Amino acid sequence: MAKKASNFRNGAAAKAKPSPKGVATIRTPLTQDPHAVRDTREKVLEVAIGREVRAFRKKLGITVADLAAATDISLGMLSKIENGITSPSLTTLQALSRALGVPVTAFFRRFEEERSAVFVKAGEGLDVERRGTRAGHQYNLLGHIGSNTSGVVVEPYLITLTEDSDVFPTFQHEGMEFLYMLEGEVTYRHGNNLYPMKPGDSLFFDADAPHGPEVLTVLPMRYLSIICYPQSSAG
Repeated sequence: MAKKASNFRNGAAAKAKPSPKGVATIRTPLTQDPHAVRDTREKVLEVAIGREVRAFRKKLGITVADLAAATDISLGMLSKIENGITSPSLTTLQALSRALGVPVTAFFRRFEEERSAVFVKAGEGLDVERRGTRAGHQYNLLGHIGSNTSGVVVEPYLITLTEDSDVFPTFQHEGMEFLYMLEGEVTYRHGNNLYPMKPGDSLFFDADAPHGPEVLTVLPMRYLSIICYPQSSAG
């Protein structure tokens, strides 16, 4: 018997409240504002350098006072550097470089680095073959960005199954996966649970558990599959 997907089990903060139509609404506090805009001052060199100095310091787990002692730079000056208020001299950058164990060029990374975007016109995604692909299964890769500042690789696929499709083998891989049904119907397995999915339904899961279509109920079938995993695991 199919089991229903659990509501966002992301800590005790998730609460379901009935809407006027009797449909449960999930209210989970977000850890990041999806509509936030970063301070445009990050485009200023001083601000970019300050962000990097602070990030490297925190990565080492040391305080501003510790860094001041290691570089012979005053606390006030370090505070101004980290907050992007002042432009450090080359000598100061060299001292910070030695103390933090990074090259001087590392302080300019956020200022110089370009942010990538991939635009794919309808029907122009890259057809790829994934391990375990069977007859009648079409994988359309909708975009790919390799090395990036987030440290996460995301692979968005449009998957199409036709009347000639074989049932999928079981998949199991690192990362998280999100499915969104566009057309057709399928019973999808994740671990020991089965989820009947129709257009508009979605499933978000830990991809380390065995998963894959169990029963191809209505074909042709199309769904989005978005896989994400740590950048260090790519390749």
